[in-house]
Amino acid sequence: MTLSGGTISSGTSSGSSHGTPSFGSEGDMVDLQARMELKRKRRMESNRESAKRSRQRKQQHLDDLNSQVDKLRTRKQQLMIALNITTQNYAAVEAQNSVLRTQMMELESRLCALREIICYMNANHVANAATTMNAHPATIMSGAANDDTFGASATAWNSGMQMVQQPIDHLLYQCF
Repeated sequence: MTLSGGTISSGTSSGSSHGTPSFGSEGDMVDLQARMELKRKRRMESNRESAKRSRQRKQQHLDDLNSQVDKLRTRKQQLMIALNITTQNYAAVEAQNSVLRTQMMELESRLCALREIICYMNANHVANAATTMNAHPATIMSGAANDDTFGASATAWNSGMQMVQQPIDHLLYQCF
C-alpha cells in the first residue's frame, strides 16, 4: 500500500487499472486529513501553551532569584555596617586598654619606688634607734627600773614613726 496524491492504493493489481482507494470515497480521505490536521494543530497549540507556561515559570524563578539577590545585598550591607561599627569599637577598646596598661605600669613603678623609700626610711630609723640605744644605756636601764619596759621605747618608736610617716605621706601626695 502506498499513499500518493492523497489517495491510497494497493501495490498489487487486482484486475482493475484505475487504482481505486481501499478505504472508500474521497470524502473519507478528506475527513481523515482534517482530523490529522486538527490533531496537529491541537498538538502545536498544546506545545505553545506548554512553552508559554515554561517561560512563565522560568521568568517567575528568575524574578524570585532577583528578589533573593536584592535581599541578600541588603543583608550584606547591614552586616558590613555592623562589622565596621564593631571594628571601630574594638579599635577604641584596644586603645583604651593600651592606655590603662601604660597607667598600670606607671602606678606599679611608683608603688615599687615608694616601697623602696619606706624600706630605706625604716632601715635608717632602725639604725638611728640602735645608735640611740647604744649611746644611752642609762635610758634603757631607767625604763627597766621604773617597770615601764615598753613605755620609753614605745614613745621613742612613736616619735620616730611620726617623723618617718610625714615624709612618706608627703611623697604619696606628690606622686598623685
